[in-house]
Amino acid sequence: MVSKIFINLAVKDLKKSIDFFTTLGFSFNPQFTDEHATCMIIGENIFAMLVTEQRFKDFTKKEICNAHKNTEVLIALDVESREKVEEMVKNAVDAGGSIYMEPQDHGWMYGHSFADLDGHQWEIMHMDESAIPQ
Repeated sequence: MVSKIFINLAVKDLKKSIDFFTTLGFSFNPQFTDEHATCMIIGENIFAMLVTEQRFKDFTKKEICNAHKNTEVLIALDVESREKVEEMVKNAVDAGGSIYMEPQDHGWMYGHSFADLDGHQWEIMHMDESAIPQ
């Protein structure tokens, strides 16, 4: 069974990305942080490695996706409340990100999304599983 997940994302400016995600309340593991990459702690066993484009090229034979023009991945995070969804999206926009999709309310699930400084799409949602229609 898988015990942890590490999402690797190419970033243009590591310091700006760290500042951006710090504004959203994330922290970083200093053991896995240097001038080329950082390990952003998303949850107990969920991490995003933010890696400079130059270093990222060492891990792939393919071109790096320009996430401002193409979708490479949708990162969806479930948070504790609808208010936290809106707070996180507002903080992302205030820190230089942009609204990606308008809010969607399905009754049992509420979501809103933003694009970070490099164009990666982050979908922030709150689910009330007890209210899922049968």
